[in-house]
Amino acid sequence: MKNAIEIKNLIKEYDSKFQLGKIDLNLPSGSIIGLIGENGAGKTTLIKSILNIIKIDQGEIKIMNQDHQLEENIIKENIGVVLDNAFFPEILTPKDINSCMKNIVKNWNSDLFNEYSKKFNLPKNKQIKTLSKGMRKKLEIITALSHQPELLILDEPTSGLDPIARTEVLEIFQDFIKDENHTILLSTHIITDLENIADYIIFMDKGKIILNELRDEIIDNYGILKCSKKDLSKINKKDMIRLKENKYNIEILIDLFDNYFKFVKTMLS
Repeated sequence: MKNAIEIKNLIKEYDSKFQLGKIDLNLPSGSIIGLIGENGAGKTTLIKSILNIIKIDQGEIKIMNQDHQLEENIIKENIGVVLDNAFFPEILTPKDINSCMKNIVKNWNSDLFNEYSKKFNLPKNKQIKTLSKGMRKKLEIITALSHQPELLILDEPTSGLDPIARTEVLEIFQDFIKDENHTILLSTHIITDLENIADYIIFMDKGKIILNELRDEIIDNYGILKCSKKDLSKINKKDMIRLKENKYNIEILIDLFDNYFKFVKTMLS
């Protein structure tokens, strides 16, 4: 299986306050990879590193077997991007976007843009500044898809969408991935978006990758154990993948089948 993205020994540091990495990661072509983690976990930093928006301190990133720092059009043409809080000038209309992009982007498909616009009931002649947050997000997604990329990199693409629109967008992502040469890297806080469409899940915390597994393996083999601070002292730290301290309890990520019954036995003893 070929990889859409290959990352080796990636490190990005910000004034010693936050460090991304070291990260080694292969994202297989023909799949949807979900990227999850709390705010500040490093998801957006990883995406911006891949896109060469920020310069990495160490490591190697290849996109479709090419160095991500190359400015060759083949890389740009083959990546569709939706970033959180990034957009077009607000005085433009969706019609303007279509007109501009077809003169700039080699593989731009105006018919596809119009088809998606109709599907999402996107008003062609309204300025972006008058559109709702949900409509703006739809326009971002439509634009990313309409130049027919091989790779989609999406940061919170369903943020601001109502449940019906989210379902429509996720269905489009699934249709996109039916071509085995297409790949999606999708960062989101909405875990339910990934439950039915993701092939792989990457869980990040404090700049590091904690889990990188097939979605089905995570569902089958991992679980969350909730316990009191008092009971936490009874649990072997080697059995904990990650823990989170809440106001009233502790949540521990564990390997469900290997450790769950051992944990319960420990708690009851």
